[in-house]
Amino acid sequence: MRPGDPRLTIREHYPLTEAQLDLQLDALLNPVLSSRRTAAPLARPLASLARTQQDFTLRWVDIIARTNYEMAYQFAAAAPAALAQLDAGAAEAWIIQAMDSYDREGLHHGSQAFKNFSGFAARADGEHTASFEAVAPVLELFMCGLSGRRLKIDTAPVAWTDTHTLYLPPRMSVGANRAQNFLIYKIIATLLWAQSRYGTFNADLDTAVQQYNDPARALEWLNYLETIRLEAQLARVLPGLARDIAALRGPAHQDDATMVSLRAPGASVHDSIALLATVPLANEAPRLAWTGLLRPADAAAARAERLTREKSDLQAALAALLGEQVPSSDGEQEGDADSAAGFETSVYTDPDGDIDVQLSLGGKPIAAPDHVRNLLDSIVQDLGDIPGDYLTPADASDTAQNDDAVEDIPPDDDPRYYDEWDYQRRHYRKNWCALRELDVPPGDGGFVDATLKKYAPQVTQLRRSFEMLRGEDRLLKRMKHGDDIDFDAVIAGYADMRSGRELSDRLFTRRHKAERNLAVMFMVDMSGSTKGWINEAEREALVLLAEALEVLGDRYAIYGFSGITRRRCEIFRIKRFDEPYSGIVRQRIAGVAPQDYTRMGAAIRHLTRLLESVDARTKLLITLSDGRPDDYSDNYRGEYGIEDTRQALLEAHRAGIKPFCITIDHEARDYLPHMYGAVNWTIVDDVARLPLKVADIYRRLTT
Repeated sequence: MRPGDPRLTIREHYPLTEAQLDLQLDALLNPVLSSRRTAAPLARPLASLARTQQDFTLRWVDIIARTNYEMAYQFAAAAPAALAQLDAGAAEAWIIQAMDSYDREGLHHGSQAFKNFSGFAARADGEHTASFEAVAPVLELFMCGLSGRRLKIDTAPVAWTDTHTLYLPPRMSVGANRAQNFLIYKIIATLLWAQSRYGTFNADLDTAVQQYNDPARALEWLNYLETIRLEAQLARVLPGLARDIAALRGPAHQDDATMVSLRAPGASVHDSIALLATVPLANEAPRLAWTGLLRPADAAAARAERLTREKSDLQAALAALLGEQVPSSDGEQEGDADSAAGFETSVYTDPDGDIDVQLSLGGKPIAAPDHVRNLLDSIVQDLGDIPGDYLTPADASDTAQNDDAVEDIPPDDDPRYYDEWDYQRRHYRKNWCALRELDVPPGDGGFVDATLKKYAPQVTQLRRSFEMLRGEDRLLKRMKHGDDIDFDAVIAGYADMRSGRELSDRLFTRRHKAERNLAVMFMVDMSGSTKGWINEAEREALVLLAEALEVLGDRYAIYGFSGITRRRCEIFRIKRFDEPYSGIVRQRIAGVAPQDYTRMGAAIRHLTRLLESVDARTKLLITLSDGRPDDYSDNYRGEYGIEDTRQALLEAHRAGIKPFCITIDHEARDYLPHMYGAVNWTIVDDVARLPLKVADIYRRLTT
């Protein structure tokens, strides 16, 4: 019986003694305690807590230790004092923040987050606090309404952006009330969006601050100067938000005279860099409640990746535009002479900073599709213009070179080739994706045992419920032919005959076995976005599924998928249909780890082919994923990837396979109905519930 189980007896409600806690902590943290000799320093303060707090602490120590033992130790050390200040909900938010910090920034930052529980408690204190979970849906809609590239929203201890994702604090409590804290969230997100939209990272910020004696202090001042410039820009495009910022600043605020130039319509990040020489770097830069951090290195890495991908995408899109020219009567394409002159662009930026890019071919303006306009707009945000080499349409050799530049093709070059659906051209790209099957490297065999121990009561319940689904012999009565005589039917027939009615010929019994003729393929997302707790939840779900299916006897296989670009799509064998659930399969489940991107179409086509080779009346393809189709290049990100995946699923339908998707992506309602149909998908809104929900969903799908 686990700590916190509602079936605890009265005696088990008493607090655990120091000795009992010492034993449990020693079992949970043995690897990290070996250098510290004993768990007593942890057990002593925990002994003074109420039993519910002790159970809470031990449960989370167990969970965190499966990710990192040192993090679990730091949590156990901080828990007694933290639980004196935080209720259960706030304590879980504190733990999640610390583990997020560990996932993103490493052990030191994660440990510091556990130690800084007082700071978290101060921020979380009071009913006026706004949480990221509460404001994120509204902020996502607001960000969608802003111009420029679409940015994701996620949490981090401090606000910042890499120009791909906006990172916001998990809680906000600096305002006077909840409405004001929501407003501060909104201002932070908008200013981070403005950094990307209005060119904060279009200069080498690292080089700009390195000339000063204290580069870190110089970067803080540059951040402040950019905030002034971007607030002025927002005042021109979002005057309502500007009034909100002015109200928060108060009537006493006034800029230094040297900074007035930053509010001019044509001001850029270079003006902010130039003003660095005039500010008092000996003093700390002013800090505002809505000021995040500048992280130039992260932004530069995201920007470089995006430019490489968008250059390839634009060149491919321009090649498609050329291919859509209407053939003339003499067999040549209209505009061929003009096409030789190539594509050109004209960039217009109005005083409000809005960008308009006009595309022309051979000097004649052409109407670019929306996805091309979005690409042009995004490139201009990063570079200020469209370089000439970006406007060279791609051919097959160019595409291969671009792919080779960003990936490492495995040496055992024995791929299978699959078509890919190009929705813009309305036809397949033949043999476009190279896919390889690989085995998952074996992981820690103790993971499966730990999972079964963690979910022991639920595993027992799952096995019982799945046992009830097994086909059993049924005695069919009143049959024309059978294995034995149906004496009830004979007696009834004799009575009918004596009364003058015709004797029935249904006088036999036959035994019939209602067999489950199923074959199920589980397709598990192993993309990089599953790193951390999502990956752990996926592995736990596979363990519980396998244990239940072994009882049920259904034929099943498990494969992971990932890859990077069309030339390196990868399928990872975890369990084949003809393979028993053995120790090596358990080790492969434990070894499931995040890889690259989420190119789904090729993976679905390959697993469909494997399912087609299985003789079964009912065939299911169940996908376990955390997000939409995505890849590094080839324009797969966005509508192209969604349409290719949808086409692959339609192909599976035509092959007699029923696809279903289980996801934890809260945005899935935007694209899954289009891909899978109205009812063939479900969202699990809590990662922690994923392992049990997957087994329950499977049971409902197959009954």
